[in-house]
Amino acid sequence: MPKIKAQFGKLGFMTNENKGIIFLDRDGVLNKERGAYTFLPEDFEVIPGVTDALRALKAAGYLLIVITNQGGIAKGIYTQSDMDACHQKLHNETAGSIDAIYYSPYHPDYSKSIGRKPGTLLFERALARFACPPHLCWMVGDQERDLIPAKQLGMQTLMVGINASAFADFIAADLSEAVPIIFQKRYNPAS
Repeated sequence: MPKIKAQFGKLGFMTNENKGIIFLDRDGVLNKERGAYTFLPEDFEVIPGVTDALRALKAAGYLLIVITNQGGIAKGIYTQSDMDACHQKLHNETAGSIDAIYYSPYHPDYSKSIGRKPGTLLFERALARFACPPHLCWMVGDQERDLIPAKQLGMQTLMVGINASAFADFIAADLSEAVPIIFQKRYNPAS
């Protein structure tokens, strides 16, 4: 049975320059949602505006961490190597903006895991790794299961796309539209 894995880009712990962590779902937030598993690089299409949005968040001092369920691995639809190739394409097309990718290869029909969203384990591992308090973090997702664990841990949540959720603090059409909301609503301990 595969273990929960983390893929790291540039590693760094929270410093005074870091504002917090922006957690990002992958499919539907960073790349186009195809309605089926996206595991071939030729099908992995970064959404227009994502690279600029990520650069703006990085320039503002946020760490960027992807939290993604990859249940197709447990189902045998694709391999970890297939997923890694898509993540390499994401890295290349977003100018290396992503600091880490945490993924769960499990699927409830094949294997149980608290690491799979809506479980909190992947978030907790990243919060511990980067020594960041949850109240300085955001989760940007396109499904309710993305927001539930973030809400349980005390993060701000932002839903992108057409779905609605009681777990969303804010709603935006896409990541580009989410950035100004994050900047406007960022945690300010003085307020």
